Amino acid sequence: MTILMDVEALNAFLIAEFPQVTGKFRVRSVTPLDVVVEMPMTYQHLRPGGTVSGPTMFALADVSIYLAILARVGPIELAVTTNASIDFMRKPAAGKTLIATARILKLGRILAVGDVLIQSEGLDAPVARASMTYSIPPKR
Repeated sequence: MTILMDVEALNAFLIAEFPQVTGKFRVRSVTPLDVVVEMPMTYQHLRPGGTVSGPTMFALADVSIYLAILARVGPIELAVTTNASIDFMRKPAAGKTLIATARILKLGRILAVGDVLIQSEGLDAPVARASMTYSIPPKR
């Protein structure tokens, strides 16, 4: 697969188009196979009991697939989630960075399907797995 947006371009896109999430997500790497995104955990991401909240992990999965799609189709702001499923498999380490590896399984003209594996820094086994479908608006 051709890469149209690299690490620097994707991080710049996040800052320019989503200033409200500046500092929450950072693209680590972009390859023809996947995009790796990290999200440092802070107190605001924890739920009672000291584990990372489900919405936090879902946000990381959603942003990661979005960025993986943009890496391949370019900066299309209005690509949107049309379907999502997430499995929470184990408790992430509190205070540790979450790392998502997103890969596109199918990239069509109007739909993209991908999956995300989320790991917690310091743990070998994944903490969550998500499957996402995105709608890609037609080019004008």
